[in-house]
Amino acid sequence: MAEVLIVGAGPTGLTLALWLTRQGVGVRLIDKSAGPGETSRAMAVQARTLELYRQVGIADAVVAAGHRTPAMNLWARGKRRARIALQDSAAGISPYPFVLVYPQDQHERLLIAQLQSLGVAVERNTELLSFEDHGDRVAARLRLPDGSEQAAEVRYLAACDGARSPVRHQLGIGFEGGTYRQVFYVADVELGGLQSVDEAHIALGDGDFILVLAYSSTGHYRLIGTVRDERADRAESLTFGDVSQDAIRNLGVRIDQVNWFSTYRVHHRVADSFRHGRVFLLGDAAHVHSPVGGQGMNTGILDAINLSWKLADVLDGRASDAVLDSYAAERQAFARSLVNTTDRAFTLVTAEGSVAGFVRTYVAPTLASLAYRLRNVSELMFRTVSQTMLHYRDSPLSAGRAGAVEGGDRLPWVQTADADNYAPLPQIGWQLHVYGSAPPELDAWCDARNIVLRVFAWQPRHHAAGFAQDAAYLLRPDGYVAFAAADASLTALDAYRVSHGYSLH
Repeated sequence: MAEVLIVGAGPTGLTLALWLTRQGVGVRLIDKSAGPGETSRAMAVQARTLELYRQVGIADAVVAAGHRTPAMNLWARGKRRARIALQDSAAGISPYPFVLVYPQDQHERLLIAQLQSLGVAVERNTELLSFEDHGDRVAARLRLPDGSEQAAEVRYLAACDGARSPVRHQLGIGFEGGTYRQVFYVADVELGGLQSVDEAHIALGDGDFILVLAYSSTGHYRLIGTVRDERADRAESLTFGDVSQDAIRNLGVRIDQVNWFSTYRVHHRVADSFRHGRVFLLGDAAHVHSPVGGQGMNTGILDAINLSWKLADVLDGRASDAVLDSYAAERQAFARSLVNTTDRAFTLVTAEGSVAGFVRTYVAPTLASLAYRLRNVSELMFRTVSQTMLHYRDSPLSAGRAGAVEGGDRLPWVQTADADNYAPLPQIGWQLHVYGSAPPELDAWCDARNIVLRVFAWQPRHHAAGFAQDAAYLLRPDGYVAFAAADASLTALDAYRVSHGYSLH
């Protein structure tokens, strides 16, 4: 029986359905479209997404199907001004020290196949007409493929229905922000003459901005760029011939074939609320922003994973409803920060005028090249783009500190000769990590609460990563530290669980 109705079968809705199903929660996944997308705007899969995909056993398949991008090149006025080797910047941070290029349409098909293997199918040509939150359940009205209507009742409703979200509109939730004047375009092309064919290239100039991404071994590339001036006023009728060729020529390439071309306008908005009773907003329904940095799809996927384990714990009776409030607290704060960051980056690459052009084409590439040579700065750049720097220290679910690791931090990744502390569990769930030795009673405490205890023999790398020897780190199912206890006290662990809405057994 479905306990959660998911509206929208893009990457966010598919990921939510997959994670809930893997945790034993019944879902119903509907989408008003006839089938999955055949084209793709979202291309980048970031390291944090891959880390979480590893927990459900699909990271290897995604990496194998995608294209690893080992470096980013910055071009200006026909010359390569900087090369940033991503793998060097990410060494020791993540098991996935790269940006993966994997088109959204292929990504969706992989997630759909995973769900089908678990007995869950997307209900196509099915539309949510209306819903009512009755306090203990949500009553929904659906239009089925044959045009008939159907009543459905579920415990919760998850809106993954895009930037124009009908669910958000019915709730009357504000979606403050604005729309950029520039128009974005995406094109699938075959090209020649590109240097470093497996790497990503950004051309910055007085004209339009352009990003070139390789995504296959057969010479296919995705172009993502901007169109401004008077051309932006006729976005719907633009063709590839209307795109400025200056940025393309700056890369020294020739376009041999255009297989697909599309334009769209970019918004920067965040919903006033991510939760309204038993209804939640996720992905583009909750936040939209510039595609600079390749964050949009990944942010929606992390929304889904964040909400999934909280819904599973509440539906199973392990936690109180108050735990669900942390979804909005955590994800809305990050969305606002992300919109501000991408807005500043977009403004830099699209600002007009001679001063802005000089900064963009000379100053910015020089600073990027210098920054890459500074280890701390290059690490910061990777952590920001990969979302491995994201933390929830201000969350109502986060508490404690042991060593340099605080409640709300992403668990630092440590690979030693005999252990990887990110090794996935047989099933999604809570864990307790101890780096050093654990008292005997901790094993019984974990067994009684269905928490997996993992003890790692103390090594210098654990100290370097910020862990305290013999401390206890209680991990949420999404790999963030919920509570750090320096003395591994059972009393402190129980006090944390009770105060945050969890039962003792």
